[in-house]
Amino acid sequence: MYVPRHFNIDDRQRMVAFMRANSFALLTTVAGSEPFVSHLPLHYVESEQGQGRLVGHMARANPQWRHFNEQTKVLAVFWGPHAYISPAWYDTPNQVPTWNYETVHAYGVGRIVEDQAQTLETLRQLVDTYEGGFAQPWRMQNLPEGLAAGMTRGIVAFEIEIERLEGKAKLSQNKSVKD
Repeated sequence: MYVPRHFNIDDRQRMVAFMRANSFALLTTVAGSEPFVSHLPLHYVESEQGQGRLVGHMARANPQWRHFNEQTKVLAVFWGPHAYISPAWYDTPNQVPTWNYETVHAYGVGRIVEDQAQTLETLRQLVDTYEGGFAQPWRMQNLPEGLAAGMTRGIVAFEIEIERLEGKAKLSQNKSVKD
């Protein structure tokens, strides 16, 4: 990603908070010479070593999980609010239009989760995260055991050990305070 110095986010905790707040990501792999992208919720998990990991799942019918071979690099792109910026808003004349936005890119290697108990735990983490704001959250634990186990046959859970994070906040920092 092209990141001019004045738009760079170098604070890891800020990037982690951004990924957690904007967790619906673009997961990109390459199959042969073609990029392949899925739109998925990804859950950030701290790790004792390294930069953490992302956990998620996709439909078993989605061919992207077959790209994960513990050597192939993957890229997860997280994005947040963004907006067109009109030159009419600037005090300084002769400006051009632009776009302001924030994004974090997480690079790593994808690994398929084979263990059914770990797959169910991945699903529980995701559900608990997204249900957490409800007054009466729905819980996977309320499903009959056989139904929960059956659900896992239709999905593939995975983890991405993060090797590198890049963050960019292009929010007109290169403009004057007046503009």
